[in-house]
Amino acid sequence: MPDSIIAREVFWNQRTEDAASSLKSDLDRGLTSAEVQVRLAQFGANRLQVRAKITPLGLFLNQFKSPILLILILATLLSAFLKDWADAVIILLIVFGSATLSFWQEYGAHNAAEKLRASLTLRASVVRDGQENAIPVEQIVPGDVILLSAGSLIPADGILIEAKDFFVNQAVLTGETFPVEKAPGVVAAQSSLAERSNSVFMGTNVRSGSARCLVIETGSRTAFGQIAGRLTLRPPENEFQRGVKHLGYLLTEVMFLLVLGIFFFNILFHKAPLDSLLFSIALAVGLTPQLLPAIININLSKGSQSMAKRGVIVRRLESIENFGSMDILCTDKTGTLTLGVVQLDAAVNPEGENSDEVLRLAALNARFQYLATLFQETKMWSVH
Repeated sequence: MPDSIIAREVFWNQRTEDAASSLKSDLDRGLTSAEVQVRLAQFGANRLQVRAKITPLGLFLNQFKSPILLILILATLLSAFLKDWADAVIILLIVFGSATLSFWQEYGAHNAAEKLRASLTLRASVVRDGQENAIPVEQIVPGDVILLSAGSLIPADGILIEAKDFFVNQAVLTGETFPVEKAPGVVAAQSSLAERSNSVFMGTNVRSGSARCLVIETGSRTAFGQIAGRLTLRPPENEFQRGVKHLGYLLTEVMFLLVLGIFFFNILFHKAPLDSLLFSIALAVGLTPQLLPAIININLSKGSQSMAKRGVIVRRLESIENFGSMDILCTDKTGTLTLGVVQLDAAVNPEGENSDEVLRLAALNARFQYLATLFQETKMWSVH
């Protein structure tokens, strides 16, 4: 059995028998239980790559990355240095209150998402030791023979051994609105994903028909897994985060210049150096917007609560501002954000006006096309 994905990267260009031979799999009896254990150890569980588990402490400390909160922490230290304990305690409470509010919202959303994920236990029909078994999809390995029927979620990438009236919805990968027919065979090596008519892919689903399939790739090595892997990278900084960061930098620059300027002019007018320094630091503390982080987080939390009432879980509070600033959202992922269903809105004539006559003619045309297709299929079956 090959040790890497390289030997199978163009599996759609292989005959099913050759692929089964390279994977040392029996197309009729499937793998044995002993072989499955070896392959699970070699290839790992059939699950998508996930980000490192978020700990409560890590999530809480992550709230202090904002430049504004760092400014407030510095203001707390300066207040303590000036022995202005009341201001130091108040600012510190505001900082921790703001961070705790943001942490509580994000941690709750994270837990809700994890519970939803844990509640989904998908199973697949697999032939092992010559017997058909229903197993969790995480236990599928390369070389397994899986059975697919209408409604099945395809758990891995593979090629078809046999198929009957087999149609698959690939919208999640290709954006195609209509299901595509799949059949055993060999496809050119340079074929695009949408052209691989002999292959099935993880994340897609069976619309109709039935098939037997030889599993080639599992987990993060599948086409769907590679897309998911790119999504686990650190999310890019959004416009709202960028704006808050720039505001923090601006406040820092203004405070720094004011402190230096006031200290310089006080020294220039022969003021006591220590008094001048303390006055400049006190001014810096006074210029710090202590309530700004709390106001931002309270407003974002209120927005997330409103969305939660509509069944939307907000994982990152900063995303609310970005989403709210959109006027038009465009997407080409049919079946992901849309229903993946084609419907007729109107029938219009060449002048762009609604026309019942055009609708009638279109209906007749569709009807005759359907009858012609049915006649051809009946003719083919009678020949066979």
